[in-house]
Amino acid sequence: MLFEYLLRRFSLLLFMVFTLTVFTFSLSYMFPGELLSNVTGQLHPTYEQSKALTLKYHLDESIFIQYLAFLERIVHGDWGLSLSSGQSVFEHVVKLFPATLELCIYALAVAIIFGIPGGIIASAYHKRWPEKVINSLSLLGFSVPIFWLALLLIMVFCLGLGLFPMSGRIGLLYEVEPITNFILLDIILQDFPYEGLAFVDALHHLALPTVVLAMYPTTVLIRFTRDSMLDVLEQNYIKTARAKGLNRRQLIMHHALRNALLPVIKQIGLQFSTLITLAMITEVIFSWPGVGRWLIDSIYQRDYPAIQGGLLAVSMFVILANMVAEFSHTLFDPLSRNQAHGKV
Repeated sequence: MLFEYLLRRFSLLLFMVFTLTVFTFSLSYMFPGELLSNVTGQLHPTYEQSKALTLKYHLDESIFIQYLAFLERIVHGDWGLSLSSGQSVFEHVVKLFPATLELCIYALAVAIIFGIPGGIIASAYHKRWPEKVINSLSLLGFSVPIFWLALLLIMVFCLGLGLFPMSGRIGLLYEVEPITNFILLDIILQDFPYEGLAFVDALHHLALPTVVLAMYPTTVLIRFTRDSMLDVLEQNYIKTARAKGLNRRQLIMHHALRNALLPVIKQIGLQFSTLITLAMITEVIFSWPGVGRWLIDSIYQRDYPAIQGGLLAVSMFVILANMVAEFSHTLFDPLSRNQAHGKV
């Protein structure tokens, strides 16, 4: 049963990756300009360079051969050169993606810390004032656009009160060598003076972008956890436990919570993939040096190889995050495998 499920999921993963690579490969023909420049990232090559690049990238052969060569280059990390910087697109992705991933991890942690307990409290006080307050706040947070919230927080806490910096990952006074490209981890790994001050400064830079990015998944987890808890509390075994004299706290903590969190686990993984796309807007507003900001800048600069590589990296990560979320949910809830296959 488990093998059949994994085989279906792996087949779906291969199909999605195939579709993504075909679309990314076709962008070279959709972009304006010369095909050779769009593929290689080299502007105005000489005749000898053009001939060599045409042979290297198989541009004089059929589309199928070019696609196979494209897959081989993707596997080997040859994603072309950026038109704006002249550097490898793959190196840009490797250098910048940890900043985006770091921001998304902290935002997801904040969403879990506040979202799940908020949903549990709302379900515990169903149709009472705590639930109404939590539902009102979650509806407000769900409705507010993140770019408007980001600008509002910058105006109040940065320009007005001066409590937080407006941009960047760390102050200019501190020089942190990029070991893992995760700023907090790099500060811990390096032994240099004022390490504690640098760590606090990095946390100050992280605070507002994390809050802005965590707003949407927090509201989603609150509402999803609340609905899941209320659905479980209506089950027959909960009614039986209530008839035995258990109070609402005992029902939630000892009987309902474990089953109610099963669908929430899957939702957490889905929200993590959503954070990757929302991070692009957040990075632009806070000048966060991540792959999202780099991709937006590449669009403005018409850097076609960078757009192609950034789209491939972000889309691949979203696909993998969704697959991991699906597998984690199935690992904790084996019944979902039968339900997804139509056996229950």
